[in-house]
Amino acid sequence: MTTGATGATGTTGGRTLVRNGHVLTMDPALGDLPGADVLIEDGRITAVGPSLDAAGAEIIDATGHLVLPGLIDTHRHTWQSLMRGICGDWTLADYYFGIRLGISPAYEPDDVRLGNLVGGVDALDSGVTTLLDFSHCNNTPEHSDAAVRGLQEAGIRAAFCYGFFESSPEATRFGTHADRLADYHRVADTHFGSGGLLTLGVSLSEIFGLPWADTVAELAAARERNALLVNHSGCVFGSVLCGGITELDALGLLGPDIVHVHCTAFGDEEWAALARSGGKVSFAPETELNMGFGIPPFDRCRSHGIAPTLSADVISLNSGDLWHQLRFGLGVARSQLALPVNRSGAMPDDVGISCRDALSWCTADAADALGLGDRTGSLTPGKQADLILVGGAAIDQHPRIDPYSTLVFQTSAADVRTVLVDGRVVKRDGVLTVTDLDRLTAEADSAADRILGRVRDAGRELPGTPPGAWAAIEPMARGFRAEALRAVAER
Repeated sequence: MTTGATGATGTTGGRTLVRNGHVLTMDPALGDLPGADVLIEDGRITAVGPSLDAAGAEIIDATGHLVLPGLIDTHRHTWQSLMRGICGDWTLADYYFGIRLGISPAYEPDDVRLGNLVGGVDALDSGVTTLLDFSHCNNTPEHSDAAVRGLQEAGIRAAFCYGFFESSPEATRFGTHADRLADYHRVADTHFGSGGLLTLGVSLSEIFGLPWADTVAELAAARERNALLVNHSGCVFGSVLCGGITELDALGLLGPDIVHVHCTAFGDEEWAALARSGGKVSFAPETELNMGFGIPPFDRCRSHGIAPTLSADVISLNSGDLWHQLRFGLGVARSQLALPVNRSGAMPDDVGISCRDALSWCTADAADALGLGDRTGSLTPGKQADLILVGGAAIDQHPRIDPYSTLVFQTSAADVRTVLVDGRVVKRDGVLTVTDLDRLTAEADSAADRILGRVRDAGRELPGTPPGAWAAIEPMARGFRAEALRAVAER
């Protein structure tokens, strides 16, 4: 059976041959293979090379297309997909008071499910086959379960990172932080015992946003389950909130299992501690540049030998299209390299970072950051068949002189023609196959209206940021930091 370049209907458990594409494996040992095939059996890549045996296989004709690993987003608040673009003119403080304290309490469980479904499908549409879901709208156990269901319905590979954040006492059913921890363990037991596309993680509450003992308990709960950890780090200038890296380091609590997000306000001591720990880094350039976080510190990653990764972060501001972050990020990273040369009155001899290097930020490097490097991130035989076909007749794909330059600078979601997750086609001929898109978008519009209606009924104005917002938070944060410093002194 042969279909068009994006007309496959193969599923996990079958045999599929992606034939005659320009294959960018992102595996240094395999390299780039123009005019090659990718053989998929039982959801795994079993061979990559020219003229592979197609006996009994469904054929996806990839002629004229780039074939590469699916993109990987290392930090996305997927539930906020129902609030798309509401934060276009908001600062970080506006986001905190408007989304986290204003809108989150108005979400019902099915809103979280629908938000994760919409967000997961949106990610797949642009070729993101794996994401880290920083899930912090778990207002009740029903919200937690609904968040997992939404990702499952989307059919995306994801690290579901359970967040313990309290949006407001009236919106939650958790009396204590211990109740939160118990719900996390319930979710782990209920949803993460039998494999599948989802893996378990923990989204730490912002450090110094709650008592230090609670932070330590969250770390312990994650590690008890060998779960991935993710943390908003060093992103509030002039505040200790979202700090804590040196204290964690002093207590031996850092490690390679933590993805540190943003890191824009880190100093030398924090970067040195992070590098020693083997920790991972995720930048969201659109968020950081637009909400006042500062400049994504690609240069600090480079100087410390840390591979950066990329994220779409908040769809309440950003596009869910990771190609945007890739372009923004590479532009920032190259400009940081050029700046000292420019300031000396000269021009750089080269750009310093190649397009292939940048693509690795959201493929192989991102897979390693999520602890999934043995499953995805490259088209290596033995890995899961998460891959995309980019190209077709779109004018922005022709002529294609350099494949990596085309991907980084010329590609959008519309150019992603085929998407496979675990060997199953979820987008074909440029059309998503995992859902009725008209029905889903109508449901999303209705749900957004209901959520914002509840916000209005509660008498809340958006974003509702009080004057001197950070100054008001700082005494509490410094008090929690003092607890951490006492723990360090007593060690």
